[in-house]
Amino acid sequence: MPRPVCYSTKAYSTPSATSPLGAAVIERRQPLAGDVQIQILYCGVCHSDLHYARNEWHFTQYPAVPGHEIVGRVTATGPGVTKFKAGDTVGVGCLVDSCRTCPSCRQGLEQYCDAGMTGGTYGGTEKHLGTPTLGGYSQSIVVTEDFVLRLPANLNPAAAAPLLCAGITTYSPLRHWKVGPGQKVGIVGLGGLGHMGVKFAQAFGAHVVVLTTSPGKAADAKKLGAHEVVVSTDGKQMAVHAGSFDFILDTVSADHDLNALFNLLKREGNLVLVGAPERPQPVASFALIFRRRSFSGSLIGGLPETQEMLDFCGQHGITSDIELIRMDQINTAYERMLQSDVKYRFVIDMATLT
Repeated sequence: MPRPVCYSTKAYSTPSATSPLGAAVIERRQPLAGDVQIQILYCGVCHSDLHYARNEWHFTQYPAVPGHEIVGRVTATGPGVTKFKAGDTVGVGCLVDSCRTCPSCRQGLEQYCDAGMTGGTYGGTEKHLGTPTLGGYSQSIVVTEDFVLRLPANLNPAAAAPLLCAGITTYSPLRHWKVGPGQKVGIVGLGGLGHMGVKFAQAFGAHVVVLTTSPGKAADAKKLGAHEVVVSTDGKQMAVHAGSFDFILDTVSADHDLNALFNLLKREGNLVLVGAPERPQPVASFALIFRRRSFSGSLIGGLPETQEMLDFCGQHGITSDIELIRMDQINTAYERMLQSDVKYRFVIDMATLT
């Protein structure tokens, strides 16, 4: 197969793990038959972007362009495209391709593709060019139409951008484990992921309790929809809730005590991890065995479920709480993100890149 014709577009990238992000020019393929070309309007800033830019997961290929919470406008389509037309407002999340043939992909669970995350929006492989994929900190992107999502017209496009990662990461496990009315649900952490978990659990009809180490977040948690707030470092508060939760969604990526959370679960309750601590966390087996509790993990969502999530957000008016920034503020935003100094997601106005 001949190498596709490419075009140049502006971006922000980093040449190494210790370098700041700065202006760059990158290549994208011209749209092929099934491709959608998108002018990027907004791109959310995920903690994964920072991990990737700084090679904290040890697979980054430089120069690196992060960004996988993309909202934009379709500017061109290939002749085989049937789902989108120029002018449509669309989204692109953490995936831009997958093998399409394994059991997971055939079931619409592309995030668990048996070939691995080769189709990541960044850090994957651009199979037409044979180069690493480059993310959404750029003016435009070209994506096969099967990995493009339709954005409900009533959603603020800037505030909808984080739905493409933070939103689906919390929506998917809540839906998979059938969270709903009559259940007591804990959300651990009130950051970019946690605040979306609160919104979804409340919209599903559950009794929502936020578990946080920060007493000062209580008012915000209730404003977002939580019914109760528990300071997890307070032994007395934790003891009051022992054995009472049906489901706990853990969004924390820092080291923390999982066993204290297990003790909050009812018999057959489930703790699901979507945060990714850097080091392995100790697990006390008896806390699980003696009450038939479960400890699970969950990774974003497939394309059908992500579209379902966006449609649900459109029906219920759910978006992220964001702080809009300029492209040249990204390095400061990374440092602020490390200090949890954002409520609750940075989003880049990509018009500032021009």
